[in-house]
Amino acid sequence: MALVKKLKCVLCGKEFDPESDTFTCTDCGPDGTLDVLYDYGEIKGKFTPKTLFQRKEKSISRYIDLLPISDPSFFPNLKVGCSPLYESSFWAKKLGVRQVLIKDDGRNPTASFKDRASFIGVAKAKEAGATSISCASTGNAASSLAGCAAVGGLDCYIFVPEKAPINKVTQLLIYGAKVFLVKETYEDAFRLASKAIETYGWYNRNSAINPYLVEGKKTCALELAEELSFDLPDKVFVSVGDGCIISGFYKGFYDLKQIGLIDEIPELIGVQAEGAAPIYKAFIEGKNFITKEKTNTLADSIAVGEPRNWAKALRAVRNSGGDMVTVTDEEILEAMRLLARTSGVFGEPAGVASFAGLLKYAQSHKLKGDESIAVIVTGNGLKDSESARKAAGRPFVVEPTLEAVSRILGSMN
Repeated sequence: MALVKKLKCVLCGKEFDPESDTFTCTDCGPDGTLDVLYDYGEIKGKFTPKTLFQRKEKSISRYIDLLPISDPSFFPNLKVGCSPLYESSFWAKKLGVRQVLIKDDGRNPTASFKDRASFIGVAKAKEAGATSISCASTGNAASSLAGCAAVGGLDCYIFVPEKAPINKVTQLLIYGAKVFLVKETYEDAFRLASKAIETYGWYNRNSAINPYLVEGKKTCALELAEELSFDLPDKVFVSVGDGCIISGFYKGFYDLKQIGLIDEIPELIGVQAEGAAPIYKAFIEGKNFITKEKTNTLADSIAVGEPRNWAKALRAVRNSGGDMVTVTDEEILEAMRLLARTSGVFGEPAGVASFAGLLKYAQSHKLKGDESIAVIVTGNGLKDSESARKAAGRPFVVEPTLEAVSRILGSMN
């Protein structure tokens, strides 16, 4: 299997053969998520700045040496990744730091970061000979899977909370997925999906269970490093729900360190919504477990009260010397406005929670003047138009006369 050497439990360190169908540790259960580890000595000579420069693919498939797929024909025919990276001199000056970088991953094919994971999930399903694939999601993982599965020719079964934003549900349906709106919470949707996957034999795309999905998410770290000529930022701000994205960033930087392309892993700053913050609480309290909680936040994509990838998320923050912060819904909506009006990047609530976290972190005087900061925006604002309307305000309604326009303009002075 590609250059994958072994799978290793994040909790107890038990190792598994990558040729097995094991997704979580047989001793630690579902909390024992697995790391995918490679033959880094073999990869070191193949994965270099020079070889990357020579590659023409404008997709995460350009990182195939560090992906768990040996045959590129299994990849969906979509250009996933290579999303825009903007430098904001406005925010660097405003926050008093050397550099602020904004990575707009809402520009992926289905408008979210999660395309990176689903790209790998569909490839692994096809490699395994599966004809159907399934996941539970708060919205973005589902829509990304539906899009990638459509291109990959797989039947797709999706379980989302009944309260998922209508824009995301519509996206699932237009891609042809079979969609189950599950009453109650994401946790209920996850449990039902897990039972259905086991019963009907569908390939499991759930990121917190299937270890190969984090390998897709890590490509944003690889991409960021390549874009910056492997001169990485000091801090990377990432929204956190189930814990899979921040785990992916840590894994990507870890892999680069193993093959000698970077010396240090940047500090990873995890940002949770105040109304859905079990990983933050475990981090602040120094615990090695999480306590599940009910969620209450408009940032639906990170509204997870029982995160499955908590162990990798905590490791990512702690091992990188990072930190965590929470933000309110009001701070998230303000971040939507500010980011759009100063950078042109339109993010959904969960997508801009990272930026809200940066602003809050700066208020606590935790940034240094010589630091470079990267902020990852994980989803496009059109994913949740209702929240966008709350953030944006109302338009002016006028009669079709210039005098009516003049009155409005006069009232603005």
